[in-house]
Amino acid sequence: MRCSKRVSRWGGGFPIAASRATVGYRAPPVLCSMPDLPAHPIGVPGQPWGAAERARWLATQVRRRGYGADVLDPAQSLAGRFVLQTYGEIGGPGERYPLLVLRSRGWRDDLPVALVTGGVHGYETSGVHGALAFAAGEAARFDGAANLLVVPCVSPWAYERIHRWNADAADPNRAFRTGTAVPEAAALMQLVAPLSDRVLVHVDLHETTDSDETEFRPALAARDGQPFQPGHIPDGFYVVGDAANPQLPFQRAIVAEVAQVTHIALPDARGEIIGSPVVAEGVILYPFRELGLCAGLTEARYTTTTEVYPDSARATPARCIAAQVAAVRAALTHALANR
Repeated sequence: MRCSKRVSRWGGGFPIAASRATVGYRAPPVLCSMPDLPAHPIGVPGQPWGAAERARWLATQVRRRGYGADVLDPAQSLAGRFVLQTYGEIGGPGERYPLLVLRSRGWRDDLPVALVTGGVHGYETSGVHGALAFAAGEAARFDGAANLLVVPCVSPWAYERIHRWNADAADPNRAFRTGTAVPEAAALMQLVAPLSDRVLVHVDLHETTDSDETEFRPALAARDGQPFQPGHIPDGFYVVGDAANPQLPFQRAIVAEVAQVTHIALPDARGEIIGSPVVAEGVILYPFRELGLCAGLTEARYTTTTEVYPDSARATPARCIAAQVAAVRAALTHALANR
C-alpha cells in the first residue's frame, strides 16, 4: 500500500480552493488498505486516450443490473403522490434510457423547491435507492411546505454497468457547466433551469467506495495520460459543502442526523478527508461551480453532497439507504426552518 501523498477524489487533480480551518481534534487516521496496482490495461502511460482507447474501454462495459426493474418499476408505485415525468433520454450504442423525475403532485407556486438527486455516478447505489426511499416515505412530511423534485438516477447507463462514467468515458459530476456536452448533465440542467432561483435546498446523494481507489481513479489517470497518485478512503459518512457558500450549521445538522444511523468518517492525522481539510465533524468543502459539480447547478441557499461508505465492515445496504434518507430529511428540515 502506498498512501503517502493525499489526493482528492473530488478534485480529480484540480487544486482545492477551500478553507484550511479544521476542527479542534486529531483522530487516528482511518485509511484504506489498497494494494499497489498494475498499469491500466488501456492506453499508453502518459498519453491521453483517443477515440480508439475510448472505444476499447466501451467494449469492456457489461450490463450488470436493470434500470427498469430497479428504478422505473418501483417509481410507478409512487404515482399516487408524485407526478412522474420523463425529462429526456440518454444512452449508449443501440440503447436509450428515459430520464425520470418525480414532482410533488400538490405543486404550489408559492412554495420553495427542494431538489434531491441520486445516481449522478451510476455505481453509487445507495444514492439511487435512497432517493426512491425518501420519496416513498419521509417525503410525505414535507407536503404543503415545499415542492419536491426528486431525480433518483441521473446516469442510468452507468447505473446498469456499476460505473462512474457515462458511455463516452465522461464523468457527469464534472460536467455541470454552461454548454456541457455530457448529456446526463445537460438534461438535468435543462430540467432545473426554469426553477433555479426558486430552489431552496439541493441534496446530491453519493457514495465513496473502495472501487474509487482500485478502479475509477486509476482509469481516470490512464484516460487523461496522468500518473496515478494513490489516495485513501475514509471509513464512514461525510458531506461536502460548497466552499463559496458553506452553510456549516446546515451541514452539521445533516451529519448529526445521519450519526443516529451510521458512523461518521474521522479525519486523518492531517485533519483531512480525501485530501481536504475537515471544517466541522464529517464536513469538507469544495468549490462546486469551479469543479462542475451537480450540487452547484442551482442558486439554492442550502446545498450539499452526501458521501456514504458502503464498503465499511459496519455498513449494510439497508443502513446506507437509511443514511441517505436521514440526510435528505435533515437537510430539508433545516432549510425550511431557516429560510
